Amino acid sequence: MAFIEFKVGNLKSKSDLFLAKLQSNTKQIEELIQLPSKTYLNFLTPYQKLNHDLDAIFTEISHLHSVKNSEETKEIYTELLPTITEYYTNLSQDKRILSAYEEILDKEKSSLTKVQLKVLSDGIRDFKLSGVDLPDKTKARLKDIQIQLSDLSNQFSQNVLDATNAFELIIKNPKDVVGIPDSDLLSAKQEDGSYKFTLQIPSYMAYMTYGQNPKLREDLYKAYVSKAPNNGKVLEDILKLRKEMASLLGFPSYSEYSLAFKMAENTKQVLDFLYKIAESAKPVAEKEFQTLKSFAESKGMKEFKSSDVAFYSELLKKESLDFDEEAYRPYLEKERTVKGSFQFIGKLFGIEFQEIEIDTWDSKVQVFDIKKDNLIIARLYADLEARKDKKGGAWMHNWVSRHNVDSKTILPSAFIVGNFPPSNGDNPSLLKPDDVVTLFHEMGHALHHLLTEIEEPFLSGINGVEWDAVEFPSQFLENFAYEKEALKFFAFHYKTGEALSDEMIQKLVDTKNFQSAMGVLRQLEFAIFDLKIHTDCPDEQGVQNILDEVRKEVAVNIPPSYNKFQNGFSHIFAGGYAAGYYSYKWAELLSANAFYRFVDNGIFDPKLSKDYIDHIISKGGSESAMELFKNFYGKEPEIEPLMRLLGIAA
Repeated sequence: MAFIEFKVGNLKSKSDLFLAKLQSNTKQIEELIQLPSKTYLNFLTPYQKLNHDLDAIFTEISHLHSVKNSEETKEIYTELLPTITEYYTNLSQDKRILSAYEEILDKEKSSLTKVQLKVLSDGIRDFKLSGVDLPDKTKARLKDIQIQLSDLSNQFSQNVLDATNAFELIIKNPKDVVGIPDSDLLSAKQEDGSYKFTLQIPSYMAYMTYGQNPKLREDLYKAYVSKAPNNGKVLEDILKLRKEMASLLGFPSYSEYSLAFKMAENTKQVLDFLYKIAESAKPVAEKEFQTLKSFAESKGMKEFKSSDVAFYSELLKKESLDFDEEAYRPYLEKERTVKGSFQFIGKLFGIEFQEIEIDTWDSKVQVFDIKKDNLIIARLYADLEARKDKKGGAWMHNWVSRHNVDSKTILPSAFIVGNFPPSNGDNPSLLKPDDVVTLFHEMGHALHHLLTEIEEPFLSGINGVEWDAVEFPSQFLENFAYEKEALKFFAFHYKTGEALSDEMIQKLVDTKNFQSAMGVLRQLEFAIFDLKIHTDCPDEQGVQNILDEVRKEVAVNIPPSYNKFQNGFSHIFAGGYAAGYYSYKWAELLSANAFYRFVDNGIFDPKLSKDYIDHIISKGGSESAMELFKNFYGKEPEIEPLMRLLGIAA
């Protein structure tokens, strides 16, 4: 067993290595195609390995572009993106490769394993959906569209990052920072005594949640929700090309094309599911929002605005539930939280995290080998603190997939990335409870990739998993972040070592569903909007019109007209969630059922944990996600656990 090592190296050398590997792959794949008799062993095994290794090199470059963004990363990534897009488009439209798949399936169907048959069936499906049988002129247009889309998605993402980094709110009057937590003030304080707040989430949320000056809150909010206006044209072009691509491939809309790769059957089925939740959630959310408005008015806020929601929500939670989020941060110091959460996860799943010292792209990155039964089985890189050169948000990036080379297992590796409050000198990174949820969420993704036992690269880890099931393991694990059994592993005061009291833990649990219906509607707004724009694929104004209509249907807080959140909706315009944002709720149905099976049977039930790993985590994309779920759960998922999780009556 061995790892592929992450080499810090210079980015230009990685680029050169990628281009050389791409050229080598093209030559070797041509040689595979020319084999007189093709078998799984002599064709599919090397074919998967060639593409996996190319992806691993490109993932390093893409990863550095996200976490150490610079003019050099922009230039190299932008240069290589069309190249890898063209490479994979050429492969997906090569009838000779499809013929090889079909030949192998025909000859070896009775002797291949179930996993190998899934590699073949998925591959044949993907070739068909890529237009392999279309006329050459149509295929050429499809290739051009794919290259343009990859470039536009990169533009969208870079525009968001540039706009985020370009804005600064400088506050000179000390009265305007009264009430902001000391840890946030230390991060914001400048040498001249002023305070700087930015659009990076830890900084932005600090002022939006605690800043007492409503005018400054509105200024910051407006900058955040109107950033990257140049993305209005970019997203219009993306939708136009996606519509054309779907049409060329024989689909009535891009949403239907997208769903061809997912568990859900069609757009109507998904919209029905989303509106069913909205029907239950909206009456509750309307009461929550009215309570919030009335509370704000009682505090003298005559004109309640969207920029006031976070501030008064926090104040209402503090007064009505005697809950102060800031009181928890000293108990959630990042280093202790990471170490303790890994101990909890280790006990839950029977694994161990061992921190190792190796060179990485930043001094604050931590690296862990994961062990099971005293054997190292995977490696995790954790880059969790915010930096100016890092893209916003949090994510897991699967880097190396578990696979076999010459009878030797290459072990999987993954990156988890966050934007938690940065540590600074003697000032540690103190997390909010929501940050802990984020950590657990990304670890759920990581474990799905790292604990796999599948060694076919195309189905190993999260590869080959239907997109609307990818969030299942992440949402499952994040639910434990509020459980007493988990908090007891890491919630200790960073100065005194005092454990978080049972009373404070219970308060945290009690607040889990505070304004939960409002939060549910926000997610439904995103998901319905995503599906509808990918059904119609309108122009920039049409996108806004659809968003306005969806908000009228499901939102209880209608934002101001300058709110153009779509221009920063990277999940669907620069990520993998186009016509798939509903996946968060779709997968949450599975995760809620699984989570309450643990809660109701005892969290540390070894048989249950083994079943979850054996039937879900270890299987990768080797079977359909719904079949894997039913193998674990014993039946179809039920709606009641989801409503229980959301705190809403079914």
